[in-house]
Amino acid sequence: MIERRPFASLGGANHGWLDTKHHFSFAQYQDPTRVHWGALRVWNDDTIQSGTGFPLHPHADMEIITYVREGAITHQDSLGNQGRTVAGDVQVMSAGTGIRHAEYNLEPGITRIFQIWIFPERRGDAPSWGTKPFPKRERSGQFVALASGIEGDGDALPIRTSARVLGATLKAGETAEYRFTDTTRHGYLVPATGKVEINGVILDAGDGAAITDESVIHLTALTEAELVLVDAAG
Repeated sequence: MIERRPFASLGGANHGWLDTKHHFSFAQYQDPTRVHWGALRVWNDDTIQSGTGFPLHPHADMEIITYVREGAITHQDSLGNQGRTVAGDVQVMSAGTGIRHAEYNLEPGITRIFQIWIFPERRGDAPSWGTKPFPKRERSGQFVALASGIEGDGDALPIRTSARVLGATLKAGETAEYRFTDTTRHGYLVPATGKVEINGVILDAGDGAAITDESVIHLTALTEAELVLVDAAG
């Protein structure tokens, strides 16, 4: 089953400095039919104005993955970590027992990100943070694990849950597929750019596809497309 969730149907708010859309219930947007998708709890589509950002604030017991679509995000946290993650790259923060962090757009133009939260499988671990470049040429025509807690995904940034965050870029007319280990897995796919067909369902940029009871998904790019997919436990 694949349920298309059009971008226009998403919750969200425009705060001036931040224009945000929520695929799942978050902040003032509450929808009892869209609280989470398996272990996937949050997928926010954020546009952050230059010179602004999220001031220091706390998290605990959550795997927080930031996929930068445009511009760059500059991170600092209570562990002393500092870093800048640019478009196409990924940062992961395992909040663990607790961490405070700030995220700012210090670039001359806007920054666009997907912020993805996944429930961890255990509690009580120390918090951590990391970032890594993932050249788009390496995921041309195929899905590549960007963050993962699944054995065998050693090149991905580690997360503390049985899930993968994957990226792919497809040229117009190009196809790709992804196989789930079993039909109890919950997939969620969003085109960051472009238009694609997934098992007969058409998605425009920003639309979500909630996937379950599928062993494999087949994708065809109707235009050049950049895709992000989460494969999470049910």
